[in-house]
Amino acid sequence: MPNVTISLPDPLKEFVDRQMTSRGFGNVSEYFRTLLREAQEKERETCLDELLLEGLTSGEDIPLDARFWKDLRSEALEMIEERKIGKPGR
Repeated sequence: MPNVTISLPDPLKEFVDRQMTSRGFGNVSEYFRTLLREAQEKERETCLDELLLEGLTSGEDIPLDARFWKDLRSEALEMIEERKIGKPGR
């Protein structure tokens, strides 16, 4: 695994040390890897939010009537069955 070296002023180093102790990390690398994973997850969530908003604001409106809900339920049940028997999804 490649190494990355960073320099921290004393107040930040003290903060990292306190975080390691209070959050139970064994070393600085574990702490920073966790911070990076959290940042990645936040970025993914932001991207998903943007895609969901784009989807909501695009295309034509469709009526949310009984037929819509019946079709949606049927499609969902079909997808569940496909997963149970190992068929690839749509």
